[in-house]
Amino acid sequence: MRTPLILLAVAGLAACSPKVPDSAAGVGFGSYDDYQAAQSARNQQLRGGTPVVTGPLAAEQTAPGVPGAPGSQTEAQATAAAAVAAIQPGGVQTAAVDPNNSEISDEQDFDAVSSRQTIASDAQRRAQQSAQYQVVQPTAVPERPTGGAPTPIEFALQVQHPLGQKVYSRSPFGAGKLAENCAQYASSELAQDAFLKAGGPDKDKLKLDPDGDGYACAWNPGKYRQLVRN
Repeated sequence: MRTPLILLAVAGLAACSPKVPDSAAGVGFGSYDDYQAAQSARNQQLRGGTPVVTGPLAAEQTAPGVPGAPGSQTEAQATAAAAVAAIQPGGVQTAAVDPNNSEISDEQDFDAVSSRQTIASDAQRRAQQSAQYQVVQPTAVPERPTGGAPTPIEFALQVQHPLGQKVYSRSPFGAGKLAENCAQYASSELAQDAFLKAGGPDKDKLKLDPDGDGYACAWNPGKYRQLVRN
């Protein structure tokens, strides 16, 4: 009595088990046979021939919106038709694009490119590029003007004394408005530049270096010296 019951239980489990999907149908991209047929039709048309539709595409002629009715196109057939529509009269292909992605051209398709380009056209294109080629003759590097005030960087590398060491003579009456004078500049770098252009470090016409170290508004040349040492 147990054997029939076991057989019935196995049969019931088999009926409830899910159906194994057809791996040939692809995952989210339709039938692989449809893809191969569409590629074959597209490549045939790009070579200037008549597209040959084979496999499931030949049998799936259905009416628009009515699956199974005569006269319609599957998605793969529509893709092949879009590729065919890009062909210009005379069999010349003009950079067809993937209908599903307008950013992708057919430039990676050897058959498509070879139908548009020949050895002669390639030679003509190279000749046009050669005609546009220009050789720019090198010119001498302009020399830095001499005789003017040094830049803060040049001055930082010309002297080696530390900040606060008096090197240049100064009037004892020049320290009264140092903070006010330095406040006219957005940074000590700009103050040092103005100081050098106004006759510094020997002279301090702008009253920016009362201690006579040659560094206006506590400008520190150490950062430039460090770069040279590195």
